[in-house]
Amino acid sequence: MTKLILLVEDNASDEKLALLAFKRSGVACEIAVARDGADALDYLFGTGKYQDREAAARPVVVLLDLKLPRISGLDVLRQIRANPETRLLPVVVLTASREDEDLTRAYSLGANAYLRKPVDFVEFSEAAKTLAAFWLQFNELPPSARTG
Repeated sequence: MTKLILLVEDNASDEKLALLAFKRSGVACEIAVARDGADALDYLFGTGKYQDREAAARPVVVLLDLKLPRISGLDVLRQIRANPETRLLPVVVLTASREDEDLTRAYSLGANAYLRKPVDFVEFSEAAKTLAAFWLQFNELPPSARTG
């Protein structure tokens, strides 16, 4: 079964860059995209337009931007960690923020990793390849966070 990444990204250019980088990574994966924090939470919890989402369509990792419309990335992270069903789901903050306060808050709320978005496509491709390999091929999830 192909593993799923949930990309939470409101910037269309960054979304296209990420999708292309993961496609070129050589790691088989599917990517679902949420364009704001509320959409991400609906996807994760199977509510709103995702109420009929297949249970197997749970992501194995969430790539989360911080600066999102409707609900901020930090609030999304807070809600992921507060829910027993998603508490152990790996969350990688993928953001353009250079603020040390954002980095500290993300880790204090339970982020598994914090990556500043590389501006250069080659760098971004390398980051995507490394992320995909680690989180989709090598990382072992606890039983409660596994799909299916």
